[in-house]
This record gives sequence, C-alpha cells and structure tokens, in this order.
Amino acid sequence: MDKHWHDHCGVFGIYNHPEAANLTYLGLHALQHRGQESAGIAVAEGDGMRFHLGMGLVHDIFDEPTLERLRGVHAIGHVRYSTAGSSELKNAQPFVVETVHGSIAFAHNGNLVNAEALRLRLEEEGSIFRGSSDTEVIAHLYARSRKEKLVDRLVDALGQVEGAYSLLVLIEKRLIAVRDPHGFRPLILGKVKDSYVVASETCALDLIGGEYLREVEPGELVMISAKGLESLRPFDPVPPRRCVFEHIYFARPDSVVFGQSVYRVRTALGRELAREHPVEADVVIPVPDSGIVAALGYSEASGIPFGMGLIRNHYVGRTFIEPEQSIRHFGVRLKLNAVRGVLQGKRVVVVDDSIVRGTTSQKIVKMIREAGAREVHMRISSPPTTYPCYFGIDTPTRTELIAANHTVDEINRFLTSDSLGYLSHEGLRRATKGDGYEFCDACFTGAYPVGSCCDEC
Repeated sequence: MDKHWHDHCGVFGIYNHPEAANLTYLGLHALQHRGQESAGIAVAEGDGMRFHLGMGLVHDIFDEPTLERLRGVHAIGHVRYSTAGSSELKNAQPFVVETVHGSIAFAHNGNLVNAEALRLRLEEEGSIFRGSSDTEVIAHLYARSRKEKLVDRLVDALGQVEGAYSLLVLIEKRLIAVRDPHGFRPLILGKVKDSYVVASETCALDLIGGEYLREVEPGELVMISAKGLESLRPFDPVPPRRCVFEHIYFARPDSVVFGQSVYRVRTALGRELAREHPVEADVVIPVPDSGIVAALGYSEASGIPFGMGLIRNHYVGRTFIEPEQSIRHFGVRLKLNAVRGVLQGKRVVVVDDSIVRGTTSQKIVKMIREAGAREVHMRISSPPTTYPCYFGIDTPTRTELIAANHTVDEINRFLTSDSLGYLSHEGLRRATKGDGYEFCDACFTGAYPVGSCCDEC
C-alpha cells in the first residue's frame, strides 16, 4: 500500500516512578501509530542499565515476565519505522552503549541529513558501527567527545549533526530530552504525580493519566535529575520549522502537537478544502483513518452529509499470502472495503490527506465506482506533494511522486475521478493559524530549512 508516507518514530520517557517500565509500555502503545517495525525499553535505577528490544508491535514484544525483569525507576522507550537504517533488530532502539563514562541509552525520532558523511569520517577514525541507524552516529560522537560533563558531551555531539532530532537520553540517574533548533519533530513534557514524562505526543500522557505541561521547545535541552528540571539553550537560535505533516497525517487526532489540537487543525483543513473546491454531491466520505477528521470539516462547511463509505481493516499484518487466482484490487481490499449502502447511486466526495504515487488512490476510486457510486470527486486536505522529506519521514524519490511530474488534470485522469481538488498553500496556512505559520512544508515547496539534501532537488 503506497497511499501514505510511512510513519517515522515515537519516543517516551519517565523519570522517578516505581512502575517506570510498565508506564513506558503503555506510552509506547499510545504511540504505536508512529512506528510498527520494532520497539524497545531501557530502564535504570543507579545499579546499571537493563533493556529489551524486539521486532514487531509493542504488545508482541513485551509480556509480564519481560516487564518484571526491567526493574528501574527511570525509563525511555521507542517505537520505530526505519527512516534511516534497515529494518533489523540491530537498529532497534533505545540504542544502549557502554562508554568510559558509564552506560547510556538513546531514543531518537527524526533523521540526520549529514549522517552518512559523519559515519564515514568516524569509520576512517577507527569507529566500528554495529548497525545502520543514524542514532548510532550520535552515540559515537558522544562517546568520542573530550568534554568533561555529560551535558557538554551531548551538546558537543549534537553540534556536529544537521537535521531533525527529538532525542531522549537515559543514564543511571538522569533523563535528558533535547530537540533540534528547528523543532521539526514534536516532543512534549508532562507529569504523573511527582514524576516527569517526556513523549512524542500528548495521547501517551492521556493513557497513563498524566498532566500536560508544555512542549520541549526547539533548541531546548531539558535535564531531569534529583535536583528537578533544568532547562538549557545550548544551540544558536534559528527560525522554528515544525513538520506540518504532523497535523495533516502523522499525529493522532486526540493529541496536542506544537501547541495546537490536531483534531481542530484537521477539521479546519477540511473546511478550507470545502470552500476552495465545492461540488454538488450527496455524501462526503473519508479514506480512513487519517482522512476522517478532515472529511468531517468538509461536510460541516459544505452541508453535504458525512458517511463512512469505506471501512478499514485494522488487523492487517505485515505480510500476507495472495491467492493464486487474481482478485481485483487485492492489496487495497486487504485494508479497505466499500459500503455499498452508503455509495450506491450517490455522488461521492472522497476526502484523503495526501496522494503519493497515486496507484492506491486510483484503486480506491475504482472500488467506490464498483460499489455503485454515480460520481467520485477526490478532495485532498493538503497541497500537492512534490518533494521528498529528509527530516524523519520515509518518502519516495521525487521521480516517484505523481504530483511532481503531472498536473492536477493529469492526476485526475489517472485516478479516473470526476474531479480532483487539492488544498492550496494559503488554505493550509489559514488552517494552521495563518500569520503564526512556523512549519516546515518542504514536501510541498522544496524549500528545505537545512542545507541541500540531495542532488535531485
């Protein structure tokens, strides 16, 4: 299925709680949408580091005996989709290493655009890597730093990298959270009673009954220890460039990300889309799950009734056996099925968050027509995606992105839809608070905030 970008990663950390491993397990459950390839938890209590990593989903990796072995009052956890490095256990996180300064664990959400150059330099200087994750580059830079204090070594390491990182670092008696100066990826700070929590999204706090305090700000380093919480600003300030796709697709709608309700923003995207691309129709349906809230906004602004014309199967595994006798649109039907009673004889507006290569959207249009729809009008709650992302999202190359190489009319003909409308850049800005727009939208504009990322761009 190529309908969406692949999710990147999620991180969770907690300091000074007797059930640190159990709460981290729950936090990772809430963040499972951010990565489904591997997961891990590392814990500390002043007597060494214990950790467990595995491939697959959180509930498949951790059982009660495993969590009981993860004794400790401080913990960090990670769910992963491989934006950098192959999908193998050796690249699972948290990344735990032994240094002359003691045990340390890293959990990273993001992507470093200069990781390959740094890795080559480190290898030439004698470093040996066990995996291909760019998080390991940070660990090597930290271990090789000659600074005396832990925080100074970490700042020294991060001062050499470029790109996106929301990073958790655990040592035996301290938990550190740090966010890159542009703030590409989200990171929030909360509390559970007297224990501090750091996570990618607020939905992880909600599950464990936590209280949301604030974002970890772009360029901020937060150190949590027995002394309490200390905030440092060790990096030169740059303009914030938060990833706008967190609001369009990645984050859960029940989260607060970058200080805004994801649900509110997605509803606003749908309303703007309805104003920009009205059409006479009988029903508005989403491509579930990420298109649901934008479709509600479109329905509200247009007055066209909302319906669930496509139902998603949430239990599709990573692999499947395809029958020898070909079934039309087999791959799409594994995840989605049309509801004939909602679609038959209707003029249908289909709301989705994005189009990547276009082949899956084409199959969805055909599936809806086969269910009896008279007309199918595609509406996309973001501008055309014309450039790949290099800051923590696994995307196709520019030559594979349909909107980078075709006009809207050409894409509409390819999809076989009756009409196609994308949200404008202005509509996106209005939905995300307009004048206060501080987002990275390089996937729509090609205006990358960090350097030159690739030859083709």
